Amino acid sequence: MSADATPPDTLETHAAARRELYYFTLYRVFEAALLCLAVFSPAGQLVSQPRLPQLAAAVALLYLLAASVLFVTGRRGRIRLQVLAGVSIDIAVTALGMQAMPGVASGVAMMLLFNIGAAALLLPLRAGLAVAGVASLALIAHYVWGTLVGEGDLRPLAEIVMFAISYLAIASLTTLVGRQLRASEALAEQRGSQVANLAEVNELIIRRMRTGVLLVDSEDEIRLANEAAMLQLGDAGEGRRLLATAAPALDVRLRRWERDGQHDPAPLQLAPDLPEVLPRFARLLAGGDQVLVFLDDAELASRRAESLTLATLGRFSASLAHEIRNPLAAISYATQLLEESQDIPESDRRLLEIIYQQTRRMNGIIENVLALARRERAQPEHVELGEFAQAFVVDYQQSHPLDHDTLDARIPATPVPCLVDRRQLQQVVTVLVHNALIYGRMPGEPARISLHVHLDARNAPLLDVLDHGPGIPDSVAGQLFRPFFTTSGHGTGLGLYIAKEMCQANQADLRHIPMPAGGTCFRIRLAGARAITTN
Repeated sequence: MSADATPPDTLETHAAARRELYYFTLYRVFEAALLCLAVFSPAGQLVSQPRLPQLAAAVALLYLLAASVLFVTGRRGRIRLQVLAGVSIDIAVTALGMQAMPGVASGVAMMLLFNIGAAALLLPLRAGLAVAGVASLALIAHYVWGTLVGEGDLRPLAEIVMFAISYLAIASLTTLVGRQLRASEALAEQRGSQVANLAEVNELIIRRMRTGVLLVDSEDEIRLANEAAMLQLGDAGEGRRLLATAAPALDVRLRRWERDGQHDPAPLQLAPDLPEVLPRFARLLAGGDQVLVFLDDAELASRRAESLTLATLGRFSASLAHEIRNPLAAISYATQLLEESQDIPESDRRLLEIIYQQTRRMNGIIENVLALARRERAQPEHVELGEFAQAFVVDYQQSHPLDHDTLDARIPATPVPCLVDRRQLQQVVTVLVHNALIYGRMPGEPARISLHVHLDARNAPLLDVLDHGPGIPDSVAGQLFRPFFTTSGHGTGLGLYIAKEMCQANQADLRHIPMPAGGTCFRIRLAGARAITTN
């Protein structure tokens, strides 16, 4: 496509071009009416007497008819064809009008100057120059014809040349101006569309934010609220409400912030059945009266704080573990040596046993923290789950005397293959069995722990750790896998959290299964032996 060409689709579908064509055809009707006035009215007879009255009348009437048709059809159809047809009629009417009314020839030629400029505004540069060239040739042909037939009222040749140059100049100028106007309007539409899209995106982001956002004006009225804020306000947030009515406690915080400029870090519960939020306030505009209220979910903030705590703990534990484990190993070794001594009274051996148990407990805490810090990568391998459960029971009984407690494995007759890091699965089951021995016993009774290997309805390998204890309350079950959550004064709250993290690293799933008949079940859903893992 040439540089001076306007893409047809762009021009034909351009609303501004259609509007310009409408005014152009309206102006042509006005021109035709003036020509009819000059030919048929007494006022026109005073200006100039037609040399060829019949030709002048025919040209005026036909031009008025053609102009009216072009005006009516200008609202549809191809713009370029209508422009070329209209300006061709204008040139023909100008040539015939100058021949029929030589007294107003200069005025008719001057009126054609606007028509050529208006046509060039809607045409490419070459087409506009071609139209100007045709009009110039029409004037020159009129002059040559008059010279050949010996008409004595011809205009000077210099005037004809000046009109021809003016036609070419106005065509060039208006074509360039039209191109720039259309380009500027297209750019403005594009930028306007981009701004509208960005506004929609911003609105969508704000509406979908997990942080609640309220806009409160100077009269304490809630003007805007996103979806999260409506959920956090509950039924009180429906409709246009005053903040003091929808959330009185939040309104008190806002007034205190406006007065003192200080944020209260304490969580705030807007209603008894709603989660706690952490409100933050900010002016919409510097010095303005409207305030943005941000309502952060206190639970999410707590989880972020836990993540930061875990990351800090991991970095700190890596440097501190060595310094702690060395003294613990020395204490444990010295305790074992003392237990072998024959000079220790029986009454003191209980104290040695307590020391040894506490050193083992501290070493277990350090192991949990180190496992959390290391986040070791899983090395999956093919494991037969039934064989693993039997081997685990034997190893655990040898390393952990159970006294009156029992630990057994129930396995199917057919093999249950799975894909898992055996070492990490060993750690996960050890945590679950250890917890079952502590919490999964009825008062005054021994603990009974079972490892149950089976398949679910989709043939996924399952390993259940079952006990026959009092079970886990619903209020506690939802927080079992949160870091640092424990119901015991002697635990760290990291065991189940680390176990779940290890399961996720092995594309497995660990969850608590409620037992209506009593007891507790922790189920590990493992990847099948044919599963494809991505590390």
